[in-house]
Amino acid sequence: MLGGTGWLGRSIVEDLLEAGTEVTCLARGESGEAPEGAHLVRADRLMPGAYDQVPGEWDEVIELSYEPQLVEPALDSLADRAKHWTLVSTVSVYAENDQPDADESAALVEPLDMAEYADAKVAAERSSAARLGSRLLIGRPGLIVGAGDPSDRFGYWPARFSRRSPTLVPTTEGRFVQVIDVSDLAAWIGQAGRAGHTGTVNAVGETIPLADFFRRASSAAGYSGELVELDDDALLSQDVRYWAGPRSLPLWLPVADAAFAQRSAHAFHESGGTTRPLDETLKSVLADEHYRGIGRPRRSGLSATEEEAVLLSAR
Repeated sequence: MLGGTGWLGRSIVEDLLEAGTEVTCLARGESGEAPEGAHLVRADRLMPGAYDQVPGEWDEVIELSYEPQLVEPALDSLADRAKHWTLVSTVSVYAENDQPDADESAALVEPLDMAEYADAKVAAERSSAARLGSRLLIGRPGLIVGAGDPSDRFGYWPARFSRRSPTLVPTTEGRFVQVIDVSDLAAWIGQAGRAGHTGTVNAVGETIPLADFFRRASSAAGYSGELVELDDDALLSQDVRYWAGPRSLPLWLPVADAAFAQRSAHAFHESGGTTRPLDETLKSVLADEHYRGIGRPRRSGLSATEEEAVLLSAR
């Protein structure tokens, strides 16, 4: 496991250990310790000789990174010694988001700027395929969610519905949510590696209308207040941003990109992937939000003060 101490990596390692797999994590360890039962090899992958501590043959290598300075040396050092390799990519690699139920054959962005996340992921996919050929599985997750999510995107909504004041939401018509619980993604990565699955797979969950998502998230939090729906122009005029980050309404996307949250899950299910009910994920995320603090500073979303100001200006 290249990594294994952060959020997704740790979930993957925990699932592997539960299945009885012997796991070595190669990581700096700055995100924390490896899960109990895994062997942590502390190394900075940017430094020469980083892979000298993991000699021998490997049944499986799991790569989460996308930066060329991390991906390429790992391939140089380990590709010839790996029976199977899983690269965790992203559905952000697709060039267009205007075709509902598009599958893995859809066109990709051209990797011109390695500072761009999608471009770097495409480059990682191509260099991995060139080195590994038929031994490679590329998983392209959609939005990964669950307890402990450091991005604060999905968790914003159950946390927000835990407050009783009127809630600002974007226009829901023609918009959707498509997520995968981190535990379901971890379980699929583990079983797909054990089964030797290869090729490219969109690791995505069920497509849910945005209005239904708000209904279910508010129900999970016991919210019965008002939802104040503003259209895109009104939100953008108040410097409210799409998708993620400060001063955003998380999961809100331009209507032109609505199919970003409508990717085909056919290959995922064919390769053994399963997803838990959304309400189960909402329940665990809500509990985690209360544990971490509903009013804490967040990486994504509007603060209570920012939201109130937008609502006041709209009245």
